[in-house]
Amino acid sequence: MAKQARAVQTWRSIVDAAASVFDDYGYERAAISEILRRANVTKGALYFHFASKEAIAQAIMDEQTSTVEFEQEGSPLQSLVDGGQQFAFALRHNAMARAGTRLSIEGVFLGGPHPWGDWIDATARMLELGKERGEVFPQIDPMVSAKIIVASFTGIQLVSEADSGRADLREQVAEMWRHILPSIAHPGVIAHIKPEGRVDLAAQAREKAEREEQEARIAAEAKEAGSDPATETGFRQGGGSARGTRAGQAGDEGDEDPAGAGAAAAGGAV
Repeated sequence: MAKQARAVQTWRSIVDAAASVFDDYGYERAAISEILRRANVTKGALYFHFASKEAIAQAIMDEQTSTVEFEQEGSPLQSLVDGGQQFAFALRHNAMARAGTRLSIEGVFLGGPHPWGDWIDATARMLELGKERGEVFPQIDPMVSAKIIVASFTGIQLVSEADSGRADLREQVAEMWRHILPSIAHPGVIAHIKPEGRVDLAAQAREKAEREEQEARIAAEAKEAGSDPATETGFRQGGGSARGTRAGQAGDEGDEDPAGAGAAAAGGAV
């Protein structure tokens, strides 16, 4: 149990460190050596989880959608708007969101799925749910509208980044919805939609930080008392896609390069 928790924590450390590096430098200029330094892990541990820099980047692109949760209850359109505002907030405060977006815009397709495919699919599902609940016009094609919404959001966040370092992104995204909603939704529904979102995301972030600080303090106290906090809190740190990781498999993380790691490093490190 403790070994698996440690592997999950190492995976998390690598992905978080890589996100900050990709956010700062982009894919081509990101160096494996810098990821190792920020993650504070050995090269062997990194290649235990990821075969290459490309695999790490793919994991980040998979992870970025975890910054948004679409509520399934209530208004599907309001949930969609709220999700857009959640990601707008994440682009200002979360390196994972920024790194995934930068990798997508740079065209780092990595031989995998469409870089915006998860966003388009999630948006289309909410629009389909909106049709079922009578919020969205029956003639709307959810997939077509989803592509327009995702493309609009992508362009708006780029313009906001250039204009204000994304400081005005929340307002710009709200304006996007004010323009798009009349073309897809019944007027009576639009009157009840809040384009700026329903949730105070800054307050929510503060609450999360306080909760994580409390959990860390409990873990430290448990460790000092002689128990193993990894078994109590380790899996709270986990998550992420199975693609590009072997964190859940049996075996120890290597401290030395495994067979083939050198070749992978040659293709991945800058």
